Amino acid sequence: MTGHPDFATLTFRYVPDAICVELKSMKLWLQSFRNEGIFYEAVTNKLLDDLVAVLQPRFMEIVGEFSVRGGMSTIVTASYDRNAS
Repeated sequence: MTGHPDFATLTFRYVPDAICVELKSMKLWLQSFRNEGIFYEAVTNKLLDDLVAVLQPRFMEIVGEFSVRGGMSTIVTASYDRNAS
């Protein structure tokens, strides 16, 4: 939101069902967020929501480890489990 660049390490864990993600497509899709002004929590949840909608996995977890900003690092985890009540 400040216009300064943010960097993160994203870890994707998922148990696929009928569809798997192609890595090149995923890389290009992730690069589309490069110039988005979006909060860490919001982007992590958007990544999860978009992937769950397309892939319909049995389970998926995304961990975003965001670089230090203002002396604080941030780790955001979002998960989806089809069998969770």
